[in-house]
Amino acid sequence: MKIALMDSGIGLLAATAAVRRLRPDADLVLSLDPDGMPWGPRTPQDLTERALAVAEAAAARRPDALIVGCNTATVHALTALRARFEPDLPVIGTVPAIKPAAAGGGPLAIWATPATTGSTYQRTLIRDFADGVPVTEVPCWGLAEAVEHADEAAIDAAVSAAAALTPDEVTTVVLGCTHYELVAERIRTAVRRPGRPPLVLHGSAGAVAAQALRRLGEQPAPWATPLGTLTVLLSGREGTLPAPALAYDEGRLLQAVTPAG
Repeated sequence: MKIALMDSGIGLLAATAAVRRLRPDADLVLSLDPDGMPWGPRTPQDLTERALAVAEAAAARRPDALIVGCNTATVHALTALRARFEPDLPVIGTVPAIKPAAAGGGPLAIWATPATTGSTYQRTLIRDFADGVPVTEVPCWGLAEAVEHADEAAIDAAVSAAAALTPDEVTTVVLGCTHYELVAERIRTAVRRPGRPPLVLHGSAGAVAAQALRRLGEQPAPWATPLGTLTVLLSGREGTLPAPALAYDEGRLLQAVTPAG
């Protein structure tokens, strides 16, 4: 089994690590776009063109499924990606975990990029899945960029700024950008309030990995022999994991995976 994941940068690490843990026997193809990143500031049409090019590079390696490991690319490019590749290649998007977070009933915050915060897309998810639940949308200025470059000081500053915008009564935080899952514990520490219940964080990586297996009719097998290989494509060129990836547990997990021959 071969599973490809795509993103402009290292935001796909969380979903990739989740796939690796569920199926250590699966070959992995990571298709990044260092030549075109970041995708966030691009127009929807431009972003879609970049996403299609990155997906084409991944598809050339003949994967069994393609995960769009980026919330922004899912919003703008998922329809075009599915039109291009399905049904031959299942395409799985990444959606913020608002539905399971709202099921807890407590006040929740959605940490997302400034472009996503307040967007019609996010507001629709809130309306559909969190009706009646107090929701605060928190724009996280510069956090995705800081995580992408493993800039420790910038990460701390961005997390602190977003935590200051998060109401004290919030019990649940939705990580609405895949980059944020790489610093989840920092976010938990920053938002935790003395005397309040433990903070619940909801990311998308585990659900996306599980959905990819379901689309393939496969089951998790975390005990499988870890013989799966790793291929990294950088704007279509074969390469290695970007250095900042190794600042995170998820990147170090993948560094140990045998490169594809």
